[in-house]
Amino acid sequence: MQHIRPDPDALLARVERDQARAKRGRLKIFFGAAAGVGKTFAMLLAARERRADNLDVVVGVVETHGRKETQALLTGLETLPLRRIDYKGTVLHEFDLDAALKRRPAIILVDELAHSNVPGCRHPKRWQDIHELLEAGIDVYTALNVQHLESLNDDIGQISGIRVWETVPDTVFEDADEVELVDLPPDELLNRLKEGKVYLPQQAQEAVKHFFRKGNLIALRELALRQTASRVDAEMLDYREDHAIREVWQVSERILVCIGPNALAERLVRAGKRLATSLRAEWIVAYVETPQLQRLPAEKRDGVLRILRLAEQLGAETVTLSAPDMSDALIRFSRQRNIGKIVIGKPSRRGWRRWLFGSVVDTLVSRAHNINLYLLGSPQTRERGQAAPELALFGKSPLPGLKQRIPSKTARRYLGYLWAFAVNALITAAGYLLLGRLEPANLIMVYLLGVIFVASRFGRGPSVLASVLGVGCFDLLFLQPYYSFSVADSQYLITLSAMLAVGIVVSNLTANVRSQAKVAAHRERRAAALYSMSRELGSSQSETDVVRVAVKHLYAEFSSRNVILFPNGNGRMVFPAGKALAESLLGADLSVAQWVFDHNEIAGQGTDTLPGASAVYFPIHGDDQVLGVLALLPVNLRRVFLPEQQKLLETFLRQIGQAIGRIRFSERARSTQMQMEAERLRNSLLSAISHDLRTPLATIIGSASTIAHNQQKLAPQDLVELGQGIVDEAERMANLVNNILDMAKLEAGVLELNKQWYPLEEIVGTALTQLQAQLAGRPVTVKLPPGIPMVLADSVMIEQVLINLLENAVRYTPEASPLEISAEFGDSSVEIAVADRGPGIPRGMEERLFEKFYQGRQETAQSGVGLGLAICRAIVEIHGGTINARNRPDGGALFAFRLPRDQPPPEVEPEE
Repeated sequence: MQHIRPDPDALLARVERDQARAKRGRLKIFFGAAAGVGKTFAMLLAARERRADNLDVVVGVVETHGRKETQALLTGLETLPLRRIDYKGTVLHEFDLDAALKRRPAIILVDELAHSNVPGCRHPKRWQDIHELLEAGIDVYTALNVQHLESLNDDIGQISGIRVWETVPDTVFEDADEVELVDLPPDELLNRLKEGKVYLPQQAQEAVKHFFRKGNLIALRELALRQTASRVDAEMLDYREDHAIREVWQVSERILVCIGPNALAERLVRAGKRLATSLRAEWIVAYVETPQLQRLPAEKRDGVLRILRLAEQLGAETVTLSAPDMSDALIRFSRQRNIGKIVIGKPSRRGWRRWLFGSVVDTLVSRAHNINLYLLGSPQTRERGQAAPELALFGKSPLPGLKQRIPSKTARRYLGYLWAFAVNALITAAGYLLLGRLEPANLIMVYLLGVIFVASRFGRGPSVLASVLGVGCFDLLFLQPYYSFSVADSQYLITLSAMLAVGIVVSNLTANVRSQAKVAAHRERRAAALYSMSRELGSSQSETDVVRVAVKHLYAEFSSRNVILFPNGNGRMVFPAGKALAESLLGADLSVAQWVFDHNEIAGQGTDTLPGASAVYFPIHGDDQVLGVLALLPVNLRRVFLPEQQKLLETFLRQIGQAIGRIRFSERARSTQMQMEAERLRNSLLSAISHDLRTPLATIIGSASTIAHNQQKLAPQDLVELGQGIVDEAERMANLVNNILDMAKLEAGVLELNKQWYPLEEIVGTALTQLQAQLAGRPVTVKLPPGIPMVLADSVMIEQVLINLLENAVRYTPEASPLEISAEFGDSSVEIAVADRGPGIPRGMEERLFEKFYQGRQETAQSGVGLGLAICRAIVEIHGGTINARNRPDGGALFAFRLPRDQPPPEVEPEE
């Protein structure tokens, strides 16, 4: 086993992951193919073993289904009482999450992971209860059948003909710390079913006819085994990554097919498909793009793209690797993915060229230890004049609808060769002029400098030509005998050879650096585009903003007009609202977009589905569904379907989907919050007015009934008192209803202010007059500034504010306690205050007092519905003022509201 030093970033990520897991509880899932295989039995056996190790084990809920063997295992284990929930007149029993959190055992057993809770529980699903237990640091044992995994739901429904409605997200299964497979052969499970050890006899007969058919059980067993094997394989890959193990472990069949821009690529893909099918193995098709391959003609790059798409259609995973060396990239990728078999074509180089330059196959044979190589032979050499295989493979139009163009690099390449001649001519001329004054070694350096210049500007071919020309010119003009390619001193043969070799090596290195710099620039540009788009999407507050940002960046990156389509309430694709039809269409076809939305696959121009469409259509995914469709009208399909561009587009679409999902989730959360607030207010209103309406109604009904039935027996004074009581209670009800109506009008904004200049003492006097009866026996002190202070306000509303504040003071202060009304005028506002000598305001309640339906104390019989102070705040705020409450330093409460003085008061002429 070979180890290397772990990657620091991977090591840090693993440490952070381990720290996060250390705070959570551990989840162990007992996993099976179907009911009756013994998952709950195995779970209870494991719990008893942990209990024997002196661990605190508690049973939260276990479904025994009447099985005696399972019930016997519960003996000796502490069991939490189930929670009783009244649902539609029936008492149901559910797992008590709060009791489990309060009990906080080391391990708790919660059976039936996919169970749906009864409405009224904190979470709709039991797996959400288990998630909360894990977050609290409690280990959980649970059980799950394979048919309840969300990703397998459709497949199992197709196999069994029965739709399973209770499902668990695959992430719950994947995040489990341990999965124990509980397996049972189908025949043995059917015997247990017949013996009544799974269901009651009548239920067992129905089960055998439907879900528990032998074929279904075999298929379910295979799915369960595959899911467990996939999980074990993932754990093995994590272990290899954590321990930086380079060598491949031959524990699973995984095949890598390597293709290139040649006639063998399609045969390699088909051969890899046959091999993967025979071995029932996962297979990957990889294309390594080296700097040399990046300079391929466009038609050959399109041919590689077509082969990759063919591999995807045959069920392969496709990857495009960028590396300077193909062998290193394949070996590194194979070790990362633990690939044990590589399918590759035989070397195309023969004889001395293979001995001198080597081949990818030779490198893999010498360095790819523990990896089996499968070589595919090339077809027999064609006869002279026979069409080349690559011409059939890479035709003039490999992509439907793709317009061919003459490579624009041709002219630049010819220009590079001209520059190679020009640079050498310039150096030669300068050297000839300095002949005798410039040492040959220095002149050689100048020629090498010219090679570097040509290589950095025009690439490998012109730079190699510059090297050859430099050697020839130096030998012809600056070495004796002059004007001859013969050399008088044999040592110069070594000099010329070294000069040529150094020139070629330098030209290759410079060309590679130039190519890698170009690739790095492209990657940096794509990274910058992704960052810019993600930043703008993160600050978007609506779907309209998301669409605007997405359309802008897609156009900038792919130079293609585009439109994002969403379905209406009926699931039918529609054009965006608020745009002109000509602008919205952009060549988009709603029928194609609908197909893409329904089937979650790309379609349109350049694809194998509806290729006659003028645009390309891509589904936009959310977390678990298709949210919309992107219609892209490409100017050049190569800008969309090249591997690196396709990956960039997929990343764009993923970010768009996440942004739209975030917006919709926020809107749902906001809507839910508003519904909760409306429900809370409704409940508060009903709770508040139920007593306040019932009490006066009871008095009115009682008094009226007494008058109606005992009028002859009542004295005149009693009739007067009963009648006055009816009037008082009716006025009380009228005030209650008026308050509710006033609050509704204020919140709806339908009240219009009648603001005029009024003397403040007149407003205060009117309020005191209306409350004369309630204020009887209480000393009231009024402190106003001297003169005739005037305020610009709606006098009726401000009087209501004072009345509400005074009523509030009367209601919550002892009888006969004094009240104070004061006012202070400033340059920009006037503050009016009502103070008392009561018990004051509890700390922290100063703001809550002004909330609707909030009541500070309930000990008085005359307490209202909690709208008085809320009405005060609403009236003051529509005047542009503020209101607050605080305790007085020497005892009691003070309520003060401030009104703005944005206009000078009118001058009052003195009376004659």
